[in-house]
Amino acid sequence: MNAPFRSSLMTVKPEWIDFNGHLNMAYYSVLFDQAVDEVYGQLGFGPDYQKTGCTTYVAEFHICYLRELHEGDRVNAAFHLIDFDEKRFHSYQELYHEDGWLAATAEGLTLHVDQSGPRVAPMPQNIRDALEALKARQGALPPKPASAAASG
Repeated sequence: MNAPFRSSLMTVKPEWIDFNGHLNMAYYSVLFDQAVDEVYGQLGFGPDYQKTGCTTYVAEFHICYLRELHEGDRVNAAFHLIDFDEKRFHSYQELYHEDGWLAATAEGLTLHVDQSGPRVAPMPQNIRDALEALKARQGALPPKPASAAASG
């Protein structure tokens, strides 16, 4: 599969709309985060993972807003694992309206954290294996930073 992971459809809620009548900028982040939750389940970072004493923290997250979303719009997000090492992973996401147009892109750096510190710590081997499998399934997708999407 030479394609990014695709989330299920999500709906823009009325309480997320700002006084300009479109999706408030903060809720683009919420939509990207909800999509990542679906990927996390496949990687081993599901709801029970915190019981291990570890979790993930987002260190950086950059969003490019390309087209307005409105109440009731349905979207999904593509997730592309660009790279990872034992303590962090770099990802790129695209938020698509159900009609197929691109609404926003995001690029993030996520850290694996031992909560007893808290401190950045190596991921367990089973999660690194799951990341490697995801990267292999995505094949040779070219990295596409959010800044490139905004300019062209």
